[in-house]
Amino acid sequence: MSENRRQSILDIARQVGLVTVDELLTRFNVTPQTIRKDLNRLCDERLLTRTHGGARLASSVENMSYEARRMLASDQKQAIGRAVAAIIPDNASLFVNIGTTTEAVAQALLQHRHLLVITNNINVASAMRPYSDNKVIIASGEVRSSDGGVIGESAVDFIKQFKVDFAVIGASAIDSDGALLDYDYREVKVSQAILSNARHVILVADSTKHERSAPIRIGHISQAHSFVTDHCPDAAFRALLSSFDVRTIETDLEPTSGSHTPGGRRGTSGFD
Repeated sequence: MSENRRQSILDIARQVGLVTVDELLTRFNVTPQTIRKDLNRLCDERLLTRTHGGARLASSVENMSYEARRMLASDQKQAIGRAVAAIIPDNASLFVNIGTTTEAVAQALLQHRHLLVITNNINVASAMRPYSDNKVIIASGEVRSSDGGVIGESAVDFIKQFKVDFAVIGASAIDSDGALLDYDYREVKVSQAILSNARHVILVADSTKHERSAPIRIGHISQAHSFVTDHCPDAAFRALLSSFDVRTIETDLEPTSGSHTPGGRRGTSGFD
């Protein structure tokens, strides 16, 4: 019985990303001690990671569902989207890759004019399609059913045809050494092509990405010109950003378009 319950808890975490003690008490009608014991067991097995009042999915090889990622830190992602929209001017060309944070950026860009948006994210294309002031081009290739991402060699070859002003790129995890990580090598290949064909790379990631791990390397934080996040996890990571002269915007500090510039490779304006 306890094993079945733990499996159910893990299944819920995979569906929604986070589970709380209160929600599990209601669902399983057991004591708080029983739920805490289940969560401790799952955390000991490195399937979940404890959070205040519950636990979250901890797998480094399996991503949580797209809808769960949409809900995770959704307010922070919207703030990140607004901050990125303040960086990108009208009449710009840009890549937007797969991810719920990059989707939030696309939503924040809907009132811009005369953008050329090249994306391998069907959700981004769908959001921007009704706004005729902007042009959207979608990459060719295999459509991943889980999230509407376009992946594979065809998408890579398609991206390599362009050289754009900005790349808005997300990652599933950020390592303490600055490595940018993801789960699907086919998606990673597309992201690497995007990194190589943009004049200004904007990495977007909420702070939970520092708590996660993923097995495939996209690149390194040093390849970004700007990093937009809700907040940096610690002084060591800020120092790393400063050492690579990455302009950093923390929306928790400046919720609209202000910036914290540790090194200022591109300063506060004059993006090239």
